[in-house]
Amino acid sequence: MRSGTSRALRALPTLFRVGVAETVAYRAEFLVWLLTSTLPLVMLGLWTSVASEGPFQGYASADFVAYYLATLVVRNLTGSWVSWQVSEEIRTGALAMRLLRPLHPFVALGASHLAAVPFRTFVALPIALVLLASSGASALSGDPAQLLCVLPSVGLAWLVTFATLFTIGSLAFFITKSMAIANLYYGLFSLLSGYLLPLPLMPPWVATAAELTPFPAMLTTPVELLTRSLSGADLARLLGVQFGWAAATVLVALTVWRLGVRRFEAVGG
Repeated sequence: MRSGTSRALRALPTLFRVGVAETVAYRAEFLVWLLTSTLPLVMLGLWTSVASEGPFQGYASADFVAYYLATLVVRNLTGSWVSWQVSEEIRTGALAMRLLRPLHPFVALGASHLAAVPFRTFVALPIALVLLASSGASALSGDPAQLLCVLPSVGLAWLVTFATLFTIGSLAFFITKSMAIANLYYGLFSLLSGYLLPLPLMPPWVATAAELTPFPAMLTTPVELLTRSLSGADLARLLGVQFGWAAATVLVALTVWRLGVRRFEAVGG
């Protein structure tokens, strides 16, 4: 266990460099991926127009600006395409080469995807800062302790998202149309994570159903830390729930992978 951990730590710098090289090499695809994550800007324009003549269910125009710009930043920092990558490697057989390497694919792919995060920041953050400075900064949380929790919350949101998508990609071991499940996932994510609309504005049954899923932990939690004033108890609860979903989704991802690799090796052998 200890040797495996130390081996992974020694390999991380190399994995990060490989991830950066892949992002630079496939910059056109990376840019297309970023452009598909700009829906919050569309929703921002829609809802600020709705709230221009007065608050809508407690949300003023500045609240919508802060919410959707926080959503844009968090989504760009936590999004992942690992489900497609894992599914494609299983389908084509390229996974056989990855299995020969000493690191678990979850770690190797995770490091590769983390290496792309700074590039997303360069695109999303300037847009958000400019618009916030002009119209939405007043709606952001001003509690320094709460703002300090944003970074670990974004990290947990990334982990929940990555582990969930890794699980979906690993379903290609068992079914041929795993990306159809990925499409279903993105639809549910848009509805239940707060990506399209703040959960308090959703019908009560939708908001209640969302709380039973990991989707709010992927987006709503860090966004709320940025845009709402929370009590210490609420802050602890949100981070605790997010940590619980992170542990659960990683466990599920590793379990599905282990079961799937047995099938892959049996067929490949």
